[in-house]
Amino acid sequence: MKLGLHYWNFSTPADPSETAGALAETARIAEQAGVSAFTVMDHYFQMEFTTSAEEPMLEAYTTLGYVAANTERMTLGVLVTGVMYRYPGLLAKIVTTLDVLSGGRARLGIGASWYDREQRGLGVPVVPVGERFERLEETLQICLQMWSDNNGPFDGRHYQLAETLNVPAPISRPHPPIMIGGGGEKKTLRLVARYADACNVFGNSPAEVARKLDVLREHCAAEGRDYDSIAKTVLVTRPPLADVDAFVAEVAEYAALGVTEVQTMPDRHPVEFAQELAEQRVAARLAELA
Repeated sequence: MKLGLHYWNFSTPADPSETAGALAETARIAEQAGVSAFTVMDHYFQMEFTTSAEEPMLEAYTTLGYVAANTERMTLGVLVTGVMYRYPGLLAKIVTTLDVLSGGRARLGIGASWYDREQRGLGVPVVPVGERFERLEETLQICLQMWSDNNGPFDGRHYQLAETLNVPAPISRPHPPIMIGGGGEKKTLRLVARYADACNVFGNSPAEVARKLDVLREHCAAEGRDYDSIAKTVLVTRPPLADVDAFVAEVAEYAALGVTEVQTMPDRHPVEFAQELAEQRVAARLAELA
């Protein structure tokens, strides 16, 4: 079982002049401790249901570029890129850039955007849910085309590209892995079965994750897709350091479901969190799970 670190909060340290140093040190310590993936959120305002929209937030892909320069091995990605925030052709180029500059460590995590306040606040079009999923599917198609040898046009319902030229190509082969985030059973998991290399679901409980994976298996059967070819990842909500043994035991239940990566979130100063992960050998203990 692999462990990923989801760096979701930029409120600590409180002084913005210390943000870069804390981010870099957290990433370096985590990597040395065996954490295999580093992700951030794709938000411009902090989420209201967690704290306040006025709390600090940094742009995701700029942040990952900085983390890339301060790490060597960890996979880097936005946990769930909001489909409405970037034109698909530009998104493919942005992820390609991260992949090239990180030495082939980029991952495209993507899903349907949802945070209307930040979209309206910053002038991003707010469209109906059904249209967001249509745009998500076209975005996946465009990224795959731009990461192929086909430089020709793309003519979709929502996006039209005259040419899908993308030079240099990503270092990752055949392309940066695509991970679709979300547990929507009718649309999101169907798109996972159709396009993704990995899924990411919210880990409130092993029972809930098991049900989502059962739905994914059904979609794979309908799409003619090998269920086992899709990596299963879970964002675990249980704080790992409150009770390391309990955290490892819960992750073992996810492992029994076929999950191969879990992400955890700092619940204190991020540098202290990474140091404690290292001291408690959390990543090493998860790596021992069958």
